[in-house]
Formats: sequence, C-alpha cells, structure tokens
Amino acid sequence: MRDYTKFYIDGQWVDPAKPQKLDVINPATEGVAGVISLGTRADVDRAVAAARRAFETFSRTSREERVALLERIIAVYQTRLDDMAQAISEEMGAPLATVATPQQAPAGLGHFMVALGVLKEFEFERMQGTTAIVREPVGVCGLITPWNWPANQIACKVAPALAAGCTMVLKPSEIAPLSGHVFAEILHEAGVPPGVFNLVDGDGPNVGAAISSHPDIDMVSFTGSTRAGILVEKAAADTVKKVALELGGKSPNIILEGAPLEQAVGHGVLVMMNNTGQSCNAPSRMLVPRKHLAQVEAIAAAAAATVVTGDPADPKTGMGPQSSEAQWRRVQSLIEQGIKEGAKVVCGGPGRPEGLGRGYYTKPTVFSNVTNDMTIAREEIFGPVLCILPYDTEEEAIRIANDTPYGLSAYVFGDTHEHASRVGSRIRAGNVHLNGAGLDMAGSFGGYKQSGLGREWGAFGFEEFLETKSVFGAEPAAKAGGGVF
Repeated sequence: MRDYTKFYIDGQWVDPAKPQKLDVINPATEGVAGVISLGTRADVDRAVAAARRAFETFSRTSREERVALLERIIAVYQTRLDDMAQAISEEMGAPLATVATPQQAPAGLGHFMVALGVLKEFEFERMQGTTAIVREPVGVCGLITPWNWPANQIACKVAPALAAGCTMVLKPSEIAPLSGHVFAEILHEAGVPPGVFNLVDGDGPNVGAAISSHPDIDMVSFTGSTRAGILVEKAAADTVKKVALELGGKSPNIILEGAPLEQAVGHGVLVMMNNTGQSCNAPSRMLVPRKHLAQVEAIAAAAAATVVTGDPADPKTGMGPQSSEAQWRRVQSLIEQGIKEGAKVVCGGPGRPEGLGRGYYTKPTVFSNVTNDMTIAREEIFGPVLCILPYDTEEEAIRIANDTPYGLSAYVFGDTHEHASRVGSRIRAGNVHLNGAGLDMAGSFGGYKQSGLGREWGAFGFEEFLETKSVFGAEPAAKAGGGVF
C-alpha cells in the first residue's frame, strides 16, 4: 500500500497542517491502494506563499533555462513511465497493458514534449511600430485536475505553465491522487526549483475552494464537471483572477449516408468504450440514418462484444472498472433511467458483467431508438454507455448534434472527406474528428458553450498562462537587446 500522506511544498515533502487521512480505493478490487492526507486552507496558504516567493525569480528565467528544465523533466519522466502506468492502474482501474501503459502514462510525457517545442519557437516579444508587445507569465496558478486521465490532465497544465515561467499549486483528484505523487517525484528529481511546483491533496469543498478563491493566486485552471466548474468560477470571481475551464461533453458522432458502416460504427463503439467511457470527449451519441438502424445495431453489438472487461492486471483486458463506487452507482442509475424512458437495450444493461462479482465494473452497453430528449442523451454518463439516435435527413442530424448544452467534441464519418468536412464545419464544438481521425496534442483542446472556457494543449494552451503587455514608445527589439527573454 502506498503511503502518500505528505504534501510537496517548497521543494520538500511536508506534513499537513492538520492530520486527516483518506484511503484511496482500487476500483478493481475494492481494497485500499494507498492513503493520502486531506489538506486544509492552511496547507493551501503555505503552498501559495511558496509559489509566490518562487515566482519572483522563476518568472525571470530565460527561455534557455526553461528549455533545459523541460528537457530534464522529459528525461526523468521516460524512466518513470512504468511507475506512472502502475499508479494510474491502481488508482482508477485503467487496464495496464491496453490503456495505462500505452495511453495514459505516455500522454503526460507527450504534453511536455509539445510544450518544449512551443517554448523553443514562441515569440515572447515583438515590435509593432514603436510599441513593444510583450508576453509575460500570468503568475501563481492553481491547477485542479480530475481522475479520469490523471497524468494527461496534470501535464497539460503543468508543462505549459512551467514553460511560460509560472509557479503553481496542484490539487490532483482525491479519487486518483497516486499518479500526482509520482508526477511530483519526477519534477523533484528533474530539479524544478523549490516553490515553483507544489502539491496539496484534498477535496473540492476545502482545498479546491481555497485555491479558487485565494487572493494570491492569479489564475485557476480546472478540469472536471460543468457543475464543479461553475463553482470554481464563482469562487474566483471575487478576486477577478483568470479562469480556464475544461468541462463536460455529450459528443455527437454523425455517421452520414454512404459512410462505410462496419468501419464507422465499429470505430465509434470502441472509441466510446475506451477508458471505460470515462472521457469528456467520448462519442456518446451516435447519429445514424434511420433506414440503416437495424444494421447499425447489429454492428454495434458485435463491436461491444469484442471488449474484454476484467482485471486491469490481465494483459487481455481492454476495459476496466469505473473509477469509484459513486461513479459506478451513477452510471447504473442512468442505465436504469434509459430503460425506464423507453430506449432499446441492444447489449449490456444494468449490473456487473458476468463473472465479475467484485469491483466497480459496468457492462459495455448500447442503447438504440434513443431520442434527444431522453436523460441518457442529455446528461454526461461518463461510463461505457453508447446511445444510438436515428435521423431522417442530414439537416436533422446536424440539428440534433448541436442540440446540447455542451460543445466539446464531435465526430463525423462520411463517404468522402469533403462530405464529412462540410458537415463538421456546422457543428458547434471545439474539436471535430473527421473519418476516424485521432487527437493532435499540438492542436487545441477545449469546448464551446458549457464545455468550458479557454483552450489547452499546444500553443493555445501555452498562451493561457501568459499576460500581454504593451510598452509604448519602446525602442526596436534589436536595439533594446530583446528584453529578459
């Protein structure tokens, strides 16, 4: 069992101000995987004070110094990939061989590599006539991250914040905090200066609220539910700090007339079931031409049947448990609600998969004949539950796709690239995948409407951690020596 009861503050592992332990549950075994401490406002105050002191010097470091720092972090991270994957598998149930090792752990490393590339080329200062346009680090940042892609979500905030010259206090999810501690060990070994990166464990109502409202924090970057994001923004309002939010989604997956059904439907099902459906950009609403509905149902059921659910340590397992008992109960409730509202169960349904009497496992579930006013079509389920919605015309499909309070991602599969692109251009979402295209870490990630504010990843995520200053009457950059950067 992992003992992670200390916080990382000012370059050291320190005891909490007030001892209060919390067991971290392995969702596959329902046993205790580790123990952490729940922090308080006093712990946040201490971490913020350390970050504020460190900002005075770290914000003035050169591009070259920060490039060297990111390179050291990348080198250390590469040696700890297996440790990171193991921690993620233990804390949130990701299958080790098929998800934690090839997807989850390397995602964090990928964001550091992208941030390094952006930092090397970024234009921190340019002249506009006699005005210097200068980009400077925003300040001390509060980073609040979720449990579903823990290393990915931590790194996509920490990497650009470090590259920009910011200091920070991280609160990883109390459900999946083990990987956050491995992450802190990586940064410590890489020589991140004391106070630049700090970690305080805790829950949302205490540590999360203390970070969001803290007067000495200049920016909060939060990833989680829309409900929690609203609370973060309200808490931050009194101090008028910058807020970046990456929130929920209910992503449409439009399969157009003429698209190769076997390929399009099969791909959609497997992407939906990846990470046990616990992805904010999961393609949870599959829109299909009504005349092909029976064929789509058969393909979807066959694809879902290939998903091997079970022990995350078994190399054959493709889908693990829900991350927690609370999440499992929520998903089960929504499956029951779908049945109650009249959706057709194509496969799966309530209860654990056969042969799995322990652990927070959910059957890969496909509903059909779903209408867009049903609860399962409106709410973010965050489990391996796919809704198939039939449509009669392309215009109707576009209308249904956009009829959601969310706007994070969308998927379009067409008979041609031009057809898919034309439909994709009409979807109100921050990310659109055409014909099975995957994500690009150098692109942007974020959503419209209630899916959030701001963007993460690549140069767009980097810019979130910068302020813009205009210096009027400045000398040309070549004459002035280029400033501190």
